[in-house]
Amino acid sequence: MDTGQKKIILIIEDEKKISGIVRAYLEEEQYSVIVAATGKEALGLLGEPFDLVILDLMLPDIQGEEICRLVRESSDVPIIMLTAKSSEEDRIAGLGIGADDYVVKPFSPRELVARVKARLRRSSRPEKTLMSFNKGALKINVSNYEAFINEDPVILTQTEFKILLSLAENPGRVFSRDQILNIVQGYNFEGYDRTIDAHVKNLRHKIESDSKSPAYIKTVYGIGYKFTGVPDED
Repeated sequence: MDTGQKKIILIIEDEKKISGIVRAYLEEEQYSVIVAATGKEALGLLGEPFDLVILDLMLPDIQGEEICRLVRESSDVPIIMLTAKSSEEDRIAGLGIGADDYVVKPFSPRELVARVKARLRRSSRPEKTLMSFNKGALKINVSNYEAFINEDPVILTQTEFKILLSLAENPGRVFSRDQILNIVQGYNFEGYDRTIDAHVKNLRHKIESDSKSPAYIKTVYGIGYKFTGVPDED
């Protein structure tokens, strides 16, 4: 797959009209785009080094949710779900199985491209690349997007990592759901801020020994969340 230095995006979508439009908009922004029209075709491509996946949930052969689960077993590649399922329960379920974003059909191709750019954007990080908390119980490798609990690696989605890092960089500061949503989306996003609850729930499940009595991310009722881990001295 000769794509040079371009970011590679996989579109999993059975409607040719939709995949064609999305592909055209992305290629206009100089992304390299691969399209899979079925779940089986997509699974055959998942070994390739994609930078982002746009995933339709209603495919003719395999449910998109199942593909998302399979991807998350081995990769933290950003996943944007693209679907006609628009209920609150559908959004929470999608995020709960590891999606980073959720776009409902019909949609604006320009907005989708904006979300893709936000997902792929890498902000500059401070020179300090390793953060440690609670006597080394939690470690965050900033440059490699890695987290460790008691030296064991934790597989986080990029959204989960961004939430953890944003909170950990500001111990004790209370972030509203809207603030966290805008941080992880990468732009001023007017959306469903309760999706943050789903991401935090997943994150707690991965890093907390007791999610009902968290040591790192605590709920500030009526407002949002704050990080309560104790930074280790350098």
